[in-house]
Amino acid sequence: MSAVPALLSGSGVGFTLGLIGGGGSILATPLLLYAVGIAQPHLAIGTGALAVAANAFLTLAGHARAGNVRWPCALVFALIGILGAFVGSSLGKAVDGQRLLFLFALLMVVVGLHMLRGRRGTGGTAEPVGCGPVPSRTVVGVAFGVGMLSGFFGIGGGFLIVPGLVFATGMPLITAVGTSLFAVGAFGLATALNYALSGMVDWVVAGQFIAGGLVGGFLGMRLANRLAGFKGALNTVFATVIFAVAGYMLYRNAGAFAATP
Repeated sequence: MSAVPALLSGSGVGFTLGLIGGGGSILATPLLLYAVGIAQPHLAIGTGALAVAANAFLTLAGHARAGNVRWPCALVFALIGILGAFVGSSLGKAVDGQRLLFLFALLMVVVGLHMLRGRRGTGGTAEPVGCGPVPSRTVVGVAFGVGMLSGFFGIGGGFLIVPGLVFATGMPLITAVGTSLFAVGAFGLATALNYALSGMVDWVVAGQFIAGGLVGGFLGMRLANRLAGFKGALNTVFATVIFAVAGYMLYRNAGAFAATP
């Protein structure tokens, strides 16, 4: 397979991670399947999880330099959520690949609707709450639930982590974007390791994806800092892309739950 589609796809995925802290694996899996040419759904999920985890950690460094990361919340959310990611990815491997993609597409529709509604409330607490040595029950519940969904579908979970952080801790939206990347990387790494143990990671393609994401992540992070508080138009555009990809995946996997002889 040519490296160009993987590099370009990785750049796009890195850009969305840097910009809004989510969308990495939601775009990575269909891009790996339909643009890069990976034939096996589980192989695409495992490869995408590894690439997104690496790109999330790399982009995290830029947000940290900009002051957009609250480390106590990032650590607590990641450590609790990673347990859910292991549980979810174990369940996901047991589900038929075509059915998993169909369910994945349905989740994308839900995410698209959330994007159109907009992330209500940007938060405004300079010091987030609930992330101390003994995290609040709200933080524990949200982190574990997001981690489990992340692992099941092989996604980084940023679209759930960002509003979850705002809801659970009251932090500003731009801070939630930066803070979420640590958990996105941790969840993705947990999923990737689980898939790698089953031989479901294409290491060459993952490396190409990561290389492309270096440039995209830097550009996305820079733009996020410029557009903080003005993401309405971006949400609409990105939701449109999600609906288009979800519609295509639903079409391709429409027979996933058809009765088998």
